[in-house]
Amino acid sequence: MQVRRLDTTRRKDRRQFIRFPFDLYQDYPQWVPPLIPDMRLALNRGRYPFYRTSEADFYVAEKDGQTLGRIAVLENRPYNDFHKTRTAFFYYFEAVDDAQVARALFDAAFAWARKRGMDHIVGPNGLLRGDGHGLLVEGFEHRPAVGIAYNPPYYERLVLDAGFSQSHDYFSGYLDRSYVLPQRFRRVAERVKAKRGYWVRSFTSKRELLELVPAFHKVYQEAFVQVWGYYPVTEAEIETLVRRIASIADPRLIKVVMKGQEPIGFAIAYPDVSAALQRVRGRLWPFGWIHLMVEAKRTRWINFNGVGILPEYQGAGANVMLYNEISETFQNNKFRFQHGDFVQVADSNIESLGEAAALGISWYKRHRVYQRPL
Repeated sequence: MQVRRLDTTRRKDRRQFIRFPFDLYQDYPQWVPPLIPDMRLALNRGRYPFYRTSEADFYVAEKDGQTLGRIAVLENRPYNDFHKTRTAFFYYFEAVDDAQVARALFDAAFAWARKRGMDHIVGPNGLLRGDGHGLLVEGFEHRPAVGIAYNPPYYERLVLDAGFSQSHDYFSGYLDRSYVLPQRFRRVAERVKAKRGYWVRSFTSKRELLELVPAFHKVYQEAFVQVWGYYPVTEAEIETLVRRIASIADPRLIKVVMKGQEPIGFAIAYPDVSAALQRVRGRLWPFGWIHLMVEAKRTRWINFNGVGILPEYQGAGANVMLYNEISETFQNNKFRFQHGDFVQVADSNIESLGEAAALGISWYKRHRVYQRPL
């Protein structure tokens, strides 16, 4: 067996890295493939915004012409500059159930990180802040939300065997349409609208969403300072994330809380098209995009993935307005949603966990991030 660093300018190497999980997960009905164009973009050092400030390399483990595993290792310089740390991250870890394979992949990542002066490594953690976090450790019987990792149970054993320990967890919760938000929340939402001059902006087109990228950048930049993994992001990163969401979103599901003409918070929701992603195997062409469009109208699942409020307005009623909007969107008959997936709330975010519980959310999936000194 050998571990080889890929040349991402070579189409064959890119294809090998992207295709491996499609073979690995062929017997896992819950696995949702990523969009292949999104993966190609993430490997494109000339176009993906991550590489303007940071660097990464990609490795595969091979034996007798067969791919046995893969991993990415990265240095996020804005993160390290902001936190005054020397942290490396790993991502895209996939492997057969073989500790030797996993150790070889992690050894390559450790050597890469040490060579650059890193003193510890954390992961799984993505190239952009909007990427899903962690390994799945609870909820294997459930299909993941769009963009969130699914993996076999044995992955945790492989990671622990490589010397990692738990860093922190992310919870995802189930919300049933039958739950009704208590009237006191609705009354508070109406009061703060009247007293504080808040109002909720909705959208009718994806073009309107993209026009609001600078505003999203400001809120996103400031709302998550206390959240694990925070670092100042560029407007190019936000535009990439907004375009990713817009590719599957119904603009009517995305809400922005305004004070006057200034955005102060947002709630991001989109139809869960994971069933269509499974059918098209990550391909948009020639007909994959049609399946995604049909699924976006047919699905009875909605993903809630991102609630952010500027710090000066947190606790001042804007959060109640957003949760009221989430409830009303979910129960709006024209959307016909029956099930909601409230995606990845950090275990340290006690306030959001409590507010989500008030919505009737039950936590049913857990992803774990790991750390290891180098």
